[in-house]
Formats: sequence, structure tokens, C-alpha cells
Amino acid sequence: MTLYSRLLARAADGNSVHVGVIGAGKFATMFLAQAKRTPGMHVAAVADLDPARARQALATAGWSPEQSAAASVTAAIGSGATHITENAFGIIGAEGIDVVVEATGDPAAGIRHALCCIEHRRHVIMVNVEADALAGPLLARRAEAAGVVYSLAYGDQPALICELVDWARSAGLEIAAAGKGTKYLPHFHTSTPETVWGFYGLTPEQAKAGGMNARMFNSFLDGTKSAIEMAAVANATGLTPAADGLAFPPCGVHDLPTILKPKEDGGRLAHMGQVEVISSEERDGRHVIGDLRWGVYVTFRAPTDYAARCFGEYGLVTDPSGRYSAMWKPFHLIGLELGISVAKAALANEPTGCPTGFRADVVAVAKRDLQPGDILDGEGGATVWGKLAPAEASLRLGALPIGLAHGVRLIKPVEQNQTVTWHDVAIDEADDAVRVRREMEAMISAP
Repeated sequence: MTLYSRLLARAADGNSVHVGVIGAGKFATMFLAQAKRTPGMHVAAVADLDPARARQALATAGWSPEQSAAASVTAAIGSGATHITENAFGIIGAEGIDVVVEATGDPAAGIRHALCCIEHRRHVIMVNVEADALAGPLLARRAEAAGVVYSLAYGDQPALICELVDWARSAGLEIAAAGKGTKYLPHFHTSTPETVWGFYGLTPEQAKAGGMNARMFNSFLDGTKSAIEMAAVANATGLTPAADGLAFPPCGVHDLPTILKPKEDGGRLAHMGQVEVISSEERDGRHVIGDLRWGVYVTFRAPTDYAARCFGEYGLVTDPSGRYSAMWKPFHLIGLELGISVAKAALANEPTGCPTGFRADVVAVAKRDLQPGDILDGEGGATVWGKLAPAEASLRLGALPIGLAHGVRLIKPVEQNQTVTWHDVAIDEADDAVRVRREMEAMISAP
């Protein structure tokens, strides 16, 4: 049966997949807009620290006030309406919830919610890729032991990249690289929420009118979000980062097979099987022709002369040798596509991408010279940015993960462009997120 036919069957049986959503931001609102129109899927509850924000998200997505006025999760499941609450843990523990979508964007909160989902045997769709980069391998292992699905979110780029990698491997092709596109120039690493809009060609007033979040957009720009997403891809697929992290080579789609292949074959990769992000901007600021700023890609090598010949016969874009080619998806639809993850988890017991090991990490790097007493402001802030690193190198250095670099005080100076370590900060070892991260590090380091 197809995924859609299974949804139709659940609808016909009056047994919809009941979903709880935590976090009522843009991603969740886009999901709500489509879930309302998907047979066999029912959003029973939405939790947000600001219930008014949740009500607005539902209204934007097409819910009437009556449809979002259920007094409890139980009442919502019985009536087909939706319950709004501040209590995320109450949703997770409510009888009848099948799948929980974690869309807060807060890594510490995401870890707590995921652990609660696993305890209550709820499938969890981790839109919160920040939490996944921080402790996803441990969360996935615990979910598997509990018999539930822990999944990356379809519609977001990491899950779409995982899908392309799986397609290529299942077709017997050798992966050279996989990743996404973004807008990048080297000086973006020092961008702050105060300077970010100039890089986007906007005034602060225009950004405010558009409801844009400065920290979020700064994370997109300064390289942190790209690093977080590529860590998720590496940990889910077995591909690995270069020793020095992401290089962001400028590249259009028709140059993918030529640039995204190993150096020994004339490309830019440090090794076969690498995660990499390509830039839509040349280093001199010119726009790349045929950029992939909104999309994802995989490059691969023909394993035989015959396969290479078939590449040419069927019109694939190749490098000059004809041995390397690429497949790409030019866009991603964020929350509009998220229902695929929900349906696959509930109906097929399968994730749309899931960590299988700890291969890549995102470490905090100083944007400027930092002094003892400075408070780090984390992802998208003015003090640090997140750099992709091989997990082994991160652990050896004792690097502070970007997901824990928010609201912590420096006790040692850190120079600009240097990695912040655990020893440089006053860390609360009793904090739930810190404890889980430390547990994962110990688990990975154990012989």
C-alpha cells in the first residue's frame, strides 16, 4: 500500500493518526495548514509557551475558533478538534497521541521533550535539528530500544538529503558528496543580529514588517545552521565532514559533478563520502549561475564503464570524465511536507532520516575576542558561530557544542576564530541537556 492509501484507510476506519505539536512557529504553522487537509491525520493538540501564538498559528492555517477550542486532548481526540495548551509534557503523556512533532528550535527543550516521548512510547519527529545535532545519536538509540521512531523532519533539508543518499545507494551508486545550497561569503561568520539585515539587502524596518527573526536569519547566514544540518546528515547517513569543516565552494547545479568530487579526481572534496554545503555566491560577490540556494543535492560516481555510458545516454549532467554525475532537488517546502514524516512514523514505523552514529559535531567558535565574564549567546548571536567538525576531533579537543553555548559565562579568554571548550566556560553539569550530552559522549568514547 502507498502512504496515501494507508492514510485513506485510517480515515475510512475513523482511526486517524493523532498528532501533538510542540512549538507554534513558522514550520509548525506550515504543517498545520496541510495536516488539516490530509485524510487520516488529526492534530489533536498544539503546545506553546504563548497560547495566543498557538491560536494565531491555527487561525493562519485555517482552523476556525471552534475547531481549536477543545478543552483537553481527550476531548480533541473524541471530537476531531484541537486542544491548545502551554503544557507540552501533558500532550506527550495524553492517551491516544501517536506522534509528537517537536518544533521549538530550543535544543535543551527538544532533548527533554524527546526523552519524554520515548518514555511514553510516542513517535517523535524532530524538527528541532539543533537538538538532533547536540544529542540525536543518543536519542535515536533510546527510541529504538523503546520501539518507537525518532525521525528527522521531511521538508527540512537534512531529511531530503538523506532521501537522495538512500536513493543513490539503493541504485548501487557510489556517493561522492551530499548536501545543500546556501548564501555564503567568508565574512558572514562575524555577522551579528545587529548587522544581519544589511547582508540580506534589507533594512531593520523591512525585516520587522516581514516578521523576520534576526537571530534565526543570522544563523542561516553565519554558517551555524548549515553546520547543524550537515551534522544531522552525517550522523544519519554515515557520510563525514572534512577535517576543517565546511568549505562552502561556489557551485551551480551543472558544475556539481565537476566540483563535488575528490581532489585526486580534480574536484574540491577532501574524500569520497563527504557532506558539503555549496554557496550561491562567488567569493567576489557575483551570483552563481544555476545556484542551488534553496535545494539539496547528491553527487555520485559510476561504478562501471557501462554505468558511465548510461549516464551519457540518458542525459545526466556529468564531469568531463563522464564518471561523476549528480541529482538534485531545487527547493524544499519546509512544514508543508512534514506530514510525510508523521505518516511514515505512524503507519510504516519508519523514519525519514535518523542518526545511526556520532560522526559529526557542531562546535562553538568565537566571533570576536571574548573575555572572562562574557556571556555566550549561542546560535545566531553575536559571540559565537557553529562550525562543523568530525565528532572524533570535537571530543579530542573538548569542544563546547553550539547547542550548549547559550547563556553560559566564560571563565577564560578565547580569541577570535578559536574554538570554545568545556574548560573555557562555567557549565552546569546538572542541567538536563548537559547531562544527556555528556552521557552521549561517554557512550561514544567507550571501547
